[in-house]
Amino acid sequence: MPRVAAAVVALVLVLVVALWCAAAAQNLSSVSDLSGLYSLRASLGLRARDWPRRVDPCTSWAGVACSAAGRVVGVDLSGLRRTRLGRQGPQFAVDGLRNLTQLRSFNATRFALPGPIPDWFGRDLAPTFAVLVLRHASVVGSIPDSLSGTAGLTVLVLARNAITGNIPPTLGQLANLTVLDLSRNALSGPIPASFGALASLSYLDLSSNFLSGPVPLALGTIRDLKTLILGNNSLTGSIPSQLGDLSSLIVLDLSFNSLAGSLPDDLKNLRSLQNLSLGDNTLSGSLSAGLFASLTRLQSIKLSHNNFSGALPDSLWSLSELRVFDVSFNNLTGILPDLMPAVANENISGALFDLSSNLYYGVISPRFRSIFTRFVMVDISNNYLEGALPVDNASNNISFGLNCFKDAINQRKPEECLQFYTERGLSYDGNVTQSPHPSSTSKKGHRNLKYILIGTLGSTLVLMISILLLVYCLKRSGGPRVEQQESGGAAGTPGGGTQASSVAVNLSAVGEAFHYEQLVRATSGFSDVNLIKHGHSGDIYRGVLEIGVSIVVKRINILVRKDAYAAELDLFSKGLHRRLVPFIGHCLENENEKFLVYKYVPNGDLCRALQRKPEPEEGFHSLDWLKRLKIATGIAEALCYFHHECSPPLVHRDIQASSILLDDKFEVRLASLSEICAQEGEAHQNVITRLLRKSQTSEQSISGSPATCAYDVYCFGKILLELVTGKLGISGSSDATTNDMLDHTLPYINMYEKGLVAKIVDPFLVVDEDHLEEVWAMAIVAKSCLDPKPSRRPPMRHILKALENPLKVVREDNNSGSARLRATSSRGSWNAAFMGSWRRSSSEIASVPGQLREDQVLRHSGTTRSQGSGGEQSFSRKRPSKEIFPEPSGLRDMED
Repeated sequence: MPRVAAAVVALVLVLVVALWCAAAAQNLSSVSDLSGLYSLRASLGLRARDWPRRVDPCTSWAGVACSAAGRVVGVDLSGLRRTRLGRQGPQFAVDGLRNLTQLRSFNATRFALPGPIPDWFGRDLAPTFAVLVLRHASVVGSIPDSLSGTAGLTVLVLARNAITGNIPPTLGQLANLTVLDLSRNALSGPIPASFGALASLSYLDLSSNFLSGPVPLALGTIRDLKTLILGNNSLTGSIPSQLGDLSSLIVLDLSFNSLAGSLPDDLKNLRSLQNLSLGDNTLSGSLSAGLFASLTRLQSIKLSHNNFSGALPDSLWSLSELRVFDVSFNNLTGILPDLMPAVANENISGALFDLSSNLYYGVISPRFRSIFTRFVMVDISNNYLEGALPVDNASNNISFGLNCFKDAINQRKPEECLQFYTERGLSYDGNVTQSPHPSSTSKKGHRNLKYILIGTLGSTLVLMISILLLVYCLKRSGGPRVEQQESGGAAGTPGGGTQASSVAVNLSAVGEAFHYEQLVRATSGFSDVNLIKHGHSGDIYRGVLEIGVSIVVKRINILVRKDAYAAELDLFSKGLHRRLVPFIGHCLENENEKFLVYKYVPNGDLCRALQRKPEPEEGFHSLDWLKRLKIATGIAEALCYFHHECSPPLVHRDIQASSILLDDKFEVRLASLSEICAQEGEAHQNVITRLLRKSQTSEQSISGSPATCAYDVYCFGKILLELVTGKLGISGSSDATTNDMLDHTLPYINMYEKGLVAKIVDPFLVVDEDHLEEVWAMAIVAKSCLDPKPSRRPPMRHILKALENPLKVVREDNNSGSARLRATSSRGSWNAAFMGSWRRSSSEIASVPGQLREDQVLRHSGTTRSQGSGGEQSFSRKRPSKEIFPEPSGLRDMED
């Protein structure tokens, strides 16, 4: 036994020394940190491509963040995947976190951790630990009481799991907590009154659980609380008047509960409130004029499916920031305010007018205007409102059915309205005259009616048959469609209230369902300050969610780009590839606008990364060669996924520098996915599909781009030239200037003469001899991608292999095993290994009928040019070719 013990001790010492040496070699300052990371790597079954061995985790491991002292401070598993073996028995196995003694945050959003939260989380995590995010991570079991021992915790997000049991009252001991999100679980029991002690709390979301009992009065003592979301539970009792003490409150959501009683007058003190959602309860009483007169910052009011009665107060129309108003399915009565009359100057904006005790705020028109003109959405349906409906009542953003309005469609019967008003002792001013009895109509009227019915039925039958045929063809075409199948808010907000869209994807598998109001708050009302760019499928905004997550929001006007969001939702519903832009969710509530939400990528796009900005002390800054090669390989991986791993193969159609996003470690995240489609010529695409695509070219900005994999390869070749030469704009344009640039550049790329490429290399790129060979190899790959014949361009899987081993492109092994440069007279390993396999597999692309179309489209697109002379043409020993170089047609600025 002593010998065994001695051997174990020796082995441990050897292991410690080995870890220490590895850490020293990798500039990692802590052996404990390195041990913890490798423990996580093994227990979670993470792939080597995400956490590779023998590299510095601080710079090369996805999701690992380190301090300046080389200590691990953050682990983010979101977007990572397990190995095949790791997926066979996944568990909540994160014991390695104990070794990370400087850890501050752990994020496992959408990374499956099936199992309960271990008890040691509250005991053994680092004293510096502050952020725990386990959103949508398959966590089960109950919340351990010991979690309250993590005294420094500021953010706790356990949303969208299967957590059961009661909420531990001990969570009220987390005095530093600012964000608590336990939404979309199966929690039961009461809301702990101890939460009133969370003095620093600014965001509380307990929605979509099975919580019961009253809303705790103690919540009214959290003075800094800005967001309170308790919707979609089983809460009972009345709304506590103490909530009126939350002077900082911006969002109050108590919808989808069993709350009763009237609205407390103390809510008028919520002067910062912007979003009020109390729908789907049993609240009653009238809507106080004094209440809404004080809530001047309200942007959204949702009071539907309650028992509110009386008239709508005039003070509602003085809320100048109000954009969403839903009081449907109540017992409201009375007449809507008078219309806004014409004025002399129609350009007066932001004016406030007092007309018969009714206020109107907005842009003045030279005719009568509806009081609802400025609203994004209004729903006053299923009430007993009477009188005349304001003009513009046919607007798509107003729902007014099943009321008692005069001369309006889809209203209650006059007798029903009269009875309702009479039973409550109210005066009814409506028209109760019944329609003439059918027997009073003349014989001529009967004959006319018969002919009208026959004609109408015949037209309807023809229309239905046409629609059925079109739907059948569309289903056969396999095009992406999105169909709303989930309601629910983002970040735990319940009851999405989204409308059915024209598109058939299970949205429960496509990220979060955000509310429009959330995105408005996140982007400061889509202000110009947050505008990133005008993309061809929508404007792009930067924003920050209330829980502190930085996002990018694409705002799509479907009147301009119909269903421009469908392709992306269809793609993301199939699962996220690590090389695609991180997708968070969507908002499909509005009829004319759709929103896609992505995670913010800190290093921007490739255009920004290649821009050389003068630094006061360091001169010009430029991407080093290793980063450029890493970026090129990352793009190739993404396109290889589309072309060779998807069935049928997908074509991006919009590859350029502005669609290549780079994260904090310069890993590629491919964006601009709205133009993705299946490669032309696939069996599932019939004639109708191609005709429909051609018919949509007027509304799609770049739909004229060939839907072929070879087209993506060509565009990728232009990006490679940008990485080699440092010249911006090659990939994003096809004008005469770019053509001239290619004519000038390509002759200097010759597989037999390395020295020529040095004349076109980015002058700010510092490379040694070995790296110059890699630059030369990338330039050769770029030129092969730019071959004028689509069938001669290499497939992406061969391009990826070439970029992963660039020296093999320009070197070959001789009999002695040493490497030598290719001789001028030698055809070498490049022709044999790469070009040969490329040409042998060219039938994979050449056999596609769409490839023949690309030459035709591009030759007639006005972007063709003659290939410049000099150098090597199409990798042939023949004389320079006079064929036309195909150029991308109709490219625009890219979003994201």
